[in-house]
Amino acid sequence: MCVQLIERRIVPVSSRLQLVGRAGSASASAVHGLRADLIDAYAEHAPLIDVALRPEDVVADVVVMTAGRTVPSRPGAGTDRHSLTADNLVVFSTFAEALAEHGSGHEVVIVMSKPVELAVAVFAEALGRQRVVGMGAWLDTLRFRHEIAGSLGIRRQAVGGFVVGQHGDGLVPLWSSVRLTGQTVEEREAAVARLRGRRSLDDFAGEIESAKQVLLELAATDMWAAFVAIESLPPDLRTVAGHGSPTRAEQRPPPARPERRSTWSTPSSTDEIVVARQVTLDGEIALGGRGVQTVAGVPIILGPEGWTRVLLDPLAEDEERRLAAVVGELSGSLPALRRAA
Repeated sequence: MCVQLIERRIVPVSSRLQLVGRAGSASASAVHGLRADLIDAYAEHAPLIDVALRPEDVVADVVVMTAGRTVPSRPGAGTDRHSLTADNLVVFSTFAEALAEHGSGHEVVIVMSKPVELAVAVFAEALGRQRVVGMGAWLDTLRFRHEIAGSLGIRRQAVGGFVVGQHGDGLVPLWSSVRLTGQTVEEREAAVARLRGRRSLDDFAGEIESAKQVLLELAATDMWAAFVAIESLPPDLRTVAGHGSPTRAEQRPPPARPERRSTWSTPSSTDEIVVARQVTLDGEIALGGRGVQTVAGVPIILGPEGWTRVLLDPLAEDEERRLAAVVGELSGSLPALRRAA
């Protein structure tokens, strides 16, 4: 992330890039080493790079939150999710409180830590919900577009569409939002019908569990067979089950499928963009006749000062049912996670 920010001149020479570690931990020496490497590699156009080892020393217009434990990607590796959540909640609260007390009052926080919905809720309470967004829905959206593009043999840039809901198994692929550059409505509808088949999101949760079980069993004995099985899944299932399986982390895709690449956009100081993000909703959308009052991934307008509006077009009936179920679960699980931790 830091290399791309500097190499692509997203952070100009006149700005500052701050690397944050924790005093007394391995990250403290790691960020100093990274700082030295970045200055050596990009001396001609590197911004001012400094290091912060205390939460109260963080000073930035944009804070990218990546701290905390994560789920191992190794095949068969497990983790105590309760312990992970409890540990990360302490990290989230520490940085959120420090930013609230010592920050400028204008920082925008982009959350990549897990669980992303919990982190967004904690930071939003401390800083205001308009200044906090989670990356989960955008990562899922890019993966969804990538899988559709790979199935159709086109570039991801030619595919539009969003994934909303919860990051991970609770994602909601909005097939109704898919757009394909250069295709008529009839051509697009035919392509979507071909890729999706006669499936409904009412059965999506069961499909995810079934696919993951098959992939884990195959991965235990034949990783390549598991990868081949992933490629046989429809794009929306590959978005969640394929990415979450160990095969994507340990096997290179066949030459026929393009590799996924990270991309950065470089909006000016006044630009706004439309993206999908996890945000704290306060009635901006309604499901089942009730305004949503929890954290969920939705398309939003995002600018230099945070997000301003939700842009969620009318959903297909099965999309609305699944999103309502996911949101309902989040409404109960987020407070429960905080109490349990």
